[in-house]
Amino acid sequence: MTFDNLSAKEILTISFTLFAVIDMVGNIPVLAALRAKMGGEIRSTQATLASGGLMVLFLLVGQQFLNILGLDVQSFAVAGSIVIFIIGLEMVLGIEFFKQDNNPKSGSVVPIAFPLIAGSGTLTTIMSLKANYNDINILIGILVNCIFIYLVLKSLKWIEKMLGPNGMVVIRKFFGVILLAIAVKIFGSNFSHLGK
Repeated sequence: MTFDNLSAKEILTISFTLFAVIDMVGNIPVLAALRAKMGGEIRSTQATLASGGLMVLFLLVGQQFLNILGLDVQSFAVAGSIVIFIIGLEMVLGIEFFKQDNNPKSGSVVPIAFPLIAGSGTLTTIMSLKANYNDINILIGILVNCIFIYLVLKSLKWIEKMLGPNGMVVIRKFFGVILLAIAVKIFGSNFSHLGK
């Protein structure tokens, strides 16, 4: 991983993609409910470090993990693009395909860091991005999102009041459309490599 391949455009695309998939704004109602069940406080630093660590780990050793399973990044990217597309459909249409596990017992790491923030959709997206973008740009995109995750968790009460129910719906649908477009792009650029 070198700094030679740094690209502001790639970092912006990756950051927005992960921002949309992680969907911290869309998760605010779930996070608020979990906060209430956890005595009114979420450990922001612990949840951010755990979710960021998982994402970086998957970026660094995800390739080796796929090799053990006998898969290539392109196959994973195509599968990931389908998952991203479905998440985008959920956000735009308001239909729930993936069921949330809202078990509050385990605190800030489970279920907040995993699977709510760094869940299968996020980890799949990181591997899909790896097929199209440089690792250093993905790493910076992950760090940008970790800062945002921390800020959202820290100011959860204030964000809930400021956005209101209608504002959250608008933002969720907007990022849903962006996700659909990104999923189509990832699918298109990797589908032709399947079976080669």
